[in-house]
Amino acid sequence: MKLKKINIFIGLALFLTFFNTITAQIPANVYHFEEKNKDGTLHHELKLDADYYVHTIYKESPAEFIKTMGGYYSTSGNKLMVDLEFNSNHKEDKITSINIPYRLQKGKLILQGTKPMTFTPTKLGTQDLDGKWLMTGRVTEQGEQRRDTSRPRKTMKYLLNGHFQWIAYNTETFEFFGSGGGTYNATNGKYIENINYFSRDNSRVGAALSFNYELNGKDWHHTGKSSKGDPLNEIWTKRE
Repeated sequence: MKLKKINIFIGLALFLTFFNTITAQIPANVYHFEEKNKDGTLHHELKLDADYYVHTIYKESPAEFIKTMGGYYSTSGNKLMVDLEFNSNHKEDKITSINIPYRLQKGKLILQGTKPMTFTPTKLGTQDLDGKWLMTGRVTEQGEQRRDTSRPRKTMKYLLNGHFQWIAYNTETFEFFGSGGGTYNATNGKYIENINYFSRDNSRVGAALSFNYELNGKDWHHTGKSSKGDPLNEIWTKRE
C-alpha cells in the first residue's frame, strides 16, 4: 500500500511539473532558431515581450530577407495564439492569425507546429529604448509635424534585449511596405543599429548606422542620417 501511494505521489508530481512547464508564461526575450536546408541556413528570429510577437526569417549569406509577421498574442494551455497586425507574405498565404502549440524546456521555447522548432534565448540584456514605438512625426524648420498613430497605416520599431526591427504596414489591408532589423546599442544618448536584414535592399546588410537619441516622456527623439545618407529628425512614441 505504501509503495502504491509513493508511485501515485511521484506520478502526480511528474504530471504537475510537465503541466507547469508547458503552460508557463513565455519569458520576454529574443529567441533564435537555425533551419538548415539545401539552399543554406535560414535564421528564424522570435521577439516576444509581455503581449507582442514577431517572427522574422532571413538568410545571412548571401543576405536575403525572407518574411516577417507579428501581432498581439496570448497563451492558453499549451497554445500560443497571435492576432496578426502584419504579414509580409499575406498576398500569397492570406494568414491573419496563428495558433501554435508550444512548450518551454530548460529555458528554450519549442514551437510544435507541422515543423517543430527549438528556439534558444539570446543573452543580450535590456536597454533604455526597449519597447514598441510608433512613428509619430518629424521635426522640420517649421517645428514638429505629428501624425495620427490610431490610423491603420503604421511604422513601428520593436526593440527588445539588444535587438531592433522596424516594420511599415497597414493593419486593415495587410499591405506590407518594408522591414529591417538586427542588433542595437543605446548608451548615453548614442544609438547604433547593426543591420542583419533589410527587405528593401539586401545590400544594406552589414551596415552600422549611428544616431543621437533623447527620451522626453513617452517620446523618443531620433536624429542623424538615414541608410541612404539623408538627414532625419524623427519622433517615435511608446506604444501602450
